[in-house]
Amino acid sequence: MTLLVYTANRVSDGVVVFLAEDDGWLEIPRPSGVIRGADMEMRMKAVAEAAEEAAIVVSPYPIEVTDEGGEIRPVSLRERIRAYGPSIHPEFAKQWPIADKGY
Repeated sequence: MTLLVYTANRVSDGVVVFLAEDDGWLEIPRPSGVIRGADMEMRMKAVAEAAEEAAIVVSPYPIEVTDEGGEIRPVSLRERIRAYGPSIHPEFAKQWPIADKGY
C-alpha cells in the first residue's frame, strides 16, 4: 500500500508543512498524518482544501512517503529537498533532529 501525507507551504512564512491527523500543520511529517484508508484520505483532502481557503497554507497536495521505524520520509528527491532543505554542506542545511537526512 502506498503511504501518503498532505504537504503545502505555510502562507505566513513559506515554510514547508505537513498535515497531521489532528488537522494541524507541522514542519516535520508525523506518523499520525499518514493517510490510512479512503475515508481518511477524503477527510484529509477536505481539511487541506479548507486550510487553503482560509489562507493558512498554499497549494496542498498528497505526496508518497515511507515509514522508516516511525520516521516518515518523502520518497521523491523533490519532496526530500522541500522537507529537509537543499543537498548542500550540512552546516548550511536545515537543522532537523533526524540523524540521516537521506541525501
